[in-house]
Amino acid sequence: MCVIFSVPGHVFKRLHDFLLCTGFKSSKTDVSLFYFGIGDSRLFLLVYVDDIILMGNDATLINTFLHRLSAAFKILDLGTPGFFLGIEMLSAGNDVVLSQRRYMTDLLGRAGMADCKPLSTPAVVTKVATPSSDSFDNPTQYRHVVGALQYLTITRPDLAYAVNRLCQFMHSPMTKHWGLVKWALPYTKGTLGYGLRLTPSTSSSIHAFSDSDWVGCPVDRKS
Repeated sequence: MCVIFSVPGHVFKRLHDFLLCTGFKSSKTDVSLFYFGIGDSRLFLLVYVDDIILMGNDATLINTFLHRLSAAFKILDLGTPGFFLGIEMLSAGNDVVLSQRRYMTDLLGRAGMADCKPLSTPAVVTKVATPSSDSFDNPTQYRHVVGALQYLTITRPDLAYAVNRLCQFMHSPMTKHWGLVKWALPYTKGTLGYGLRLTPSTSSSIHAFSDSDWVGCPVDRKS
């Protein structure tokens, strides 16, 4: 079960203290994430300014917590999340699909590439990157667009490598780096329907894969 609600932004400190007093613990990796567990029941609460998303595997526990919360704070229950922080949540049977289609469409418009021709890959795969001294004339635009692409990797891990590569040149982008941005954006145009599908699993195992080439790029000699 998952719900979203909002509270006045100025009560965050009180909300933080309230959560700790009710048994929630703060995540060591994200100060905005709180978690609570009792028996096999789990609750996760994520705070972003005045917007909050609450998720758990026990509907009764969630409703009990919301009742206690509403008694202490003035909250606006927005029900089951459909759109949160630019991410759309779509039900697909027992699965949940996280989509940033609207975010991608807006990004293409802001970059002036709404009518671009779609590409099948997010980066050039036939040419090796080489050092360049031709500075891009609008570095602010480069940083805005690449920063927006970085947020997109939340639901689009297929863009992670290409975007990470673009982020390496934030401090001083060259014209050819902007050309790489104009390659990544048409790829998003052709993959607007892509998203991150979350499927229930009985396993808690984490699998990681790495493919490193420490000399393939003459710019930094890293993969």
